[in-house]
Order: sequence, then structure tokens, then C-alpha cells
Amino acid sequence: MRHAFVETYYQATVEKTAYPGLDGRVETRVCILGGGLAGLSTALGLAERGVSDVVLLESHSVGHGASGRNGGFVFAGYCLGNAELFKVLGREEARRLYRLTIDAVELIRQRVRQYGIQCELTDKGILLANWFNDPARLEQPRQLMKEVYGVDWQHVAPGELREMLKTERYFGALFESNAFHFHPLKYVYGVAAAVAGHGIDIHEHSAALAIEPQGGKYLVRTTHGEVLAEQVVFAAGGYARGLYRPVERATLPIATYVVATEPLGERLREAINCEAAVYDTRFAFDYYRPLADSRILWGGRISILNRGPQAIAGLLKADLVTVYPQLADVQLDYAWGGLMSYGRQQMAQIGRDDNGVWHAVGFGGHGMAPTTVAGEVLADAIAKSIPIPQGFARFGLVPTCGLLGLVAAQATYTACQVRDAYDAHRLNP
Repeated sequence: MRHAFVETYYQATVEKTAYPGLDGRVETRVCILGGGLAGLSTALGLAERGVSDVVLLESHSVGHGASGRNGGFVFAGYCLGNAELFKVLGREEARRLYRLTIDAVELIRQRVRQYGIQCELTDKGILLANWFNDPARLEQPRQLMKEVYGVDWQHVAPGELREMLKTERYFGALFESNAFHFHPLKYVYGVAAAVAGHGIDIHEHSAALAIEPQGGKYLVRTTHGEVLAEQVVFAAGGYARGLYRPVERATLPIATYVVATEPLGERLREAINCEAAVYDTRFAFDYYRPLADSRILWGGRISILNRGPQAIAGLLKADLVTVYPQLADVQLDYAWGGLMSYGRQQMAQIGRDDNGVWHAVGFGGHGMAPTTVAGEVLADAIAKSIPIPQGFARFGLVPTCGLLGLVAAQATYTACQVRDAYDAHRLNP
């Protein structure tokens, strides 16, 4: 591991467009807080519905948070598992919310084409690889998806999988064909350019400091300016703290980690001999994908600790070598971490609070399609007065109990790691 890890792989491989900071006072119909995909998707959704009187404020630069630092997986579903979604909502409403994410996956494809976004989209599906020598770990979700959601995940036999993934760690897989992976920061920048192209003002390095009711509107104050808006959308994710308590107290800032190897050339096929992205059946799973320049991008682990790059590199290199021991001598060129927002019920928080402020937070590491869903349903609500799907109200802004919630989240994750290790010892030869 030879680099100082001063930037992410995504930052090192993208050309950035800068947007000016807010200076002075402006009035607008909608003020959006947050320049990640939830905020940008809402802005683009509004513009596509004829509402361009919008101002978007970002405290750093667009895509600074989880939207521009993640694994780049795009597939249907939410952070809350599909079985739990069905358990909470029942078949009809669970299927309705899941269908929104299927539509979002296709909308992302469409926007890449429509706006000419060069984001290295690899439309080769995603593999759910079975870490355990227990066929039920695949059969149960496969039956659930087919019977409840009307989706057919294809079974991949162990021998076939070993031709694709050169490791003895897995016992077959499920293949989700309606899924892809891409360079998320390039996509974020492409969406931002589309938003700006519709005449919407994006202001970077313009952190909101307060949201104040004023004469039936909202005054959003920043360091160098203020926005008077008819409506406000809070989409600031895991980085906003001390701005708007009703939303912030309902999410926890949780860290996750990613690395990228050096270019592997032909050695890549000695480990990953396919173009699909991969994750596994553990609660504390690895996720990884081959990159166009023959690197492997590898992510995993969640923590309340936002560790430094050197520590992240050590942890994730060990995880990579556990699966692919033949890559033990491979160097890591990039390592990074970042915060994402988790709701107490592990479900996206999309709606409007008692103060009339709209929100889209709590995507919990599964945000590419759900942030697009949020943008669409909020744009429908604001531009066309179409009610937000009722199922989201079942996952309202439940307080996460601050520090106690963080400790509980870490304890839950650690317990699940222990359970995964025990099950692997018990089931695997």
C-alpha cells in the first residue's frame, strides 16, 4: 500500500465543474438543501415537471457525501431488506414501493442516455454470492422476490459461479439482471450539469445555518447569504448536524469504507472473470466490482468510526485477500471512508414533517435507486400535489437517540458479524 490516499478513486478520475457560492439574498419557490443525489434528483425532477424556480445549496461540493463515494451499485430495493419491507407493509404496498425502485433503475439508465452522462455504466447485472454452504440462503430470497415482488433472480450453480469468480469462498449465487454499476461521482456531476442546464442555481460551499419560518415562507440562512423560499427540501444526508433537528434526530451518521487496487491487467481475470458487480449473503457483507481500467473496487464494513485511509486500507485488504488469496501481493492505490445517514428502521425517510419541511434522508448505503425515487415522489408532490406513497409514512421520522443510538447500531453490527462467523464455521466445510 504505497499511496498517501489523499483523494478517492472517483475524485482522481473525474473532471469537476465548480458552482459559485451563494452571495446575497435570493427568493425562490423551492430551496433544496444538499447536493447529493437526493437533492439533485429532486431538482431535476422538478425541472422536468416545469418547475425551475429552484435554488440548491451544498455545504461542500456536489457529490461530497455518500452519493459520490459509494460502491457504484445500482439496483432495486431499499436498505431495509425486501423480506422486512413485506413484513411491515404487506404484499400490495411493499410491491408498490419496490416497483418505484425498479422504475428508478430504468430512469437512471434513461437519464444517462438523455443527458449524455459519461459515467462508465456497465449494464451486466449484480451477483448475490452465497457465503454459506446452505442453499436456503439463496432459495428463500429467490422465492420471496418471485412470489411477493414478481421478480425472477436467476440461480447460478456453484460450479458456474467459480468460472466467474475464482474463489472457493462462495456456494452459488443469485443473479439480478436488472442492475448495473457505474462511476457514481461522474453520474452526480452529470445530473448536476443537467440541473444547471434547466436554469436551476446550484451553490457550492454554501452551508445552510438555519431554517426560519417567515411570513408563511422559509428563510434559509448561510454564511454569506440567505434564501427566502416557499418550500424547503432537506436532503443533506449524514453530514448535516445542528441545522434542522426534526430530521437530523431521525438519522444516524454511519461510516462505510471503500478501496481500489492498482490496475491488475490480465490478473483481474484470475480473480473476477465477469463484468457483474458482487455482494454476499452475510449481514456484514463485502461488495466489489471490476473497473474499466482493470482495478477492483472493494467496499464493506459499517462503523460509527470514520476511520482514516490507512486503517481502512488495512481492514479491507484483509477482507479482499480472504476471498481472493491469489491477490495477496496486490497494492491498494486508493482508500477512503465517508458518512451516510441511517434511519432507526433502516428505511429511507421520504416525506413532509409537521413544520411543512420536505425531507429525503436515511438511505443507509443503498441509495442510488432510492434517492432517485425520493426525487421523483417529492417532485410530484411539490409540482403536481400528488401525495407521497402511503407506505413511506410507516417509516416516519423516529428519533434515533443520538449517542445511544450510535452505540446500539455498532453493537448490532458487531453481533451480526459474530453470527455470520459462527454460521460460516458451522455450515462451511
